[in-house]
Amino acid sequence: MPPQPESSNHINPWLIAIAVMSSTFMEVLDTTVVNVSLPHIAGSLSATTDEATWTLTSYLVANAIILPMTGWLANNFGRKRLLMASVIGFTSASFFCGLAPSLGFLIIFRLIQGACGGGLQPLSQAVLLEAFPPHKRGQAMAFWALGIVVAPMLGPVAGGWITDNYSWRWVFYINVPIGIVSVILTQLFIFDPPYLRRKSLGIDFWGIGLLVVGMGSLQIMLDKGQEEDWFSSHFILTLAMMALVGLGGLIVRELKTDHPIIDLTIFKYRSYAIGTFLMTGVGFVLYGSTVLLPLLMQVVLGYTATHAGVTNFPRGFASFLAMPFIGILTNKVDSRKLLAAGIFLSAMAMFFLSRLSLDVGFWNFWWPLMLQGAALGLIFVPLTTVTHDPVPKERLGNATSIFNVMRNIGASIGISMVETLEFRRMQTHLNYLGQNVTSTSPLVQQMVQGLKGRFVAQGADPVTAIDRAYAALWGLVERQAAMLSYNDVFQVLAIMFLVMFPFILLMRRPKRGGAVMAH
Repeated sequence: MPPQPESSNHINPWLIAIAVMSSTFMEVLDTTVVNVSLPHIAGSLSATTDEATWTLTSYLVANAIILPMTGWLANNFGRKRLLMASVIGFTSASFFCGLAPSLGFLIIFRLIQGACGGGLQPLSQAVLLEAFPPHKRGQAMAFWALGIVVAPMLGPVAGGWITDNYSWRWVFYINVPIGIVSVILTQLFIFDPPYLRRKSLGIDFWGIGLLVVGMGSLQIMLDKGQEEDWFSSHFILTLAMMALVGLGGLIVRELKTDHPIIDLTIFKYRSYAIGTFLMTGVGFVLYGSTVLLPLLMQVVLGYTATHAGVTNFPRGFASFLAMPFIGILTNKVDSRKLLAAGIFLSAMAMFFLSRLSLDVGFWNFWWPLMLQGAALGLIFVPLTTVTHDPVPKERLGNATSIFNVMRNIGASIGISMVETLEFRRMQTHLNYLGQNVTSTSPLVQQMVQGLKGRFVAQGADPVTAIDRAYAALWGLVERQAAMLSYNDVFQVLAIMFLVMFPFILLMRRPKRGGAVMAH
């Protein structure tokens, strides 16, 4: 093959990795960094907290729509050009989000931010898979997974610290210098491979329209479902029907059209199909537990946001330590065995978390979270390498797009489902425990009198003291019911991990060295 005018073959692959992961880490971080700033945003822009949540929803909707289109966009406009445009657009939108004078203005630029950032994850993954030689691709995927796994965990902690010490606007301004550096590095070190030539094959407007309707409706439904009490709401029912029609029509359309925006024939590779399914499940459990733990710590155990962030630190720290070693191991050990070990250890971590009580301390969280953090490295790196092993390099852009969008869909479903399941299990436990807390029970009477005496000693009159005693007793029942409901959800997540085991046996053994681009 004649030499190409632009080639990254002579460039150190770790420079390429830093170039693409700087922007990708920033984009993934922004999916969660705004969460803890919502009350401050609402107060600053004269909005309610519920209205402010649209800053999260708008970002996720735009992100979900663009993600599956990334492979098609790269083929039409060029990967480097698309990557540059995405980073510049994301950085500019971040700056204007920080300047936002009103909530409407902020939501508009969060939409732009989500749309520009949507392609960064699959683009960075595809670039890394190509930049590294076969025997080092496990290390490349460890570096990529480190950003994808650790960034969502750091988001709430970083967002809380920046908001408390500066302003919520700096949550967005901080992206600007990182974005500028990323643009410079991308211009210097990233080049389109010779087989990826820009081509105009026509635009599938029907496919784009169905994708926008289907993915947009699905994301809004999952984000607002619990808030609207799911299918008792006409709004959620309408969104569910639109998602079903849009995504169902999209699948039919993309299988029949000559130039699809999403090439679904990629699923003919068995390992890819199974790996993408498993990644959807991993996204469900990972992001579900990531949301669940801070809620448990702050709502039930009374931790501050900073305390909850520090207590969750071991998971990200363990992933950070484990990823490089796991990247090296993928060159020496069958990735399917590493994946099986990661799923088993993750299930163990969830089972440990399902045995907690209201007397839990820091060290009770430390070991399960360390175990889970290390196990996530054993899942993400091998699963990524095995999944993409049979995919030809010219189809990697499309493959990584679908792989990432399915992880995000799994994450959205997981977050919605764990919140709903926790709420409903709490109601069940509350009803059961409440049956045993009656005014005729001698133990209840004894506790109420003890609480009444304590409140009288604090200066309350007898009538007020008895009311406070009953309220305090009911609060204890609610906390216990909440703790039991969280235990139930963690147990469900553990079982979900174990259900994944048989699917690993169906995946093909990858080539030695974790070669992820073999034809």
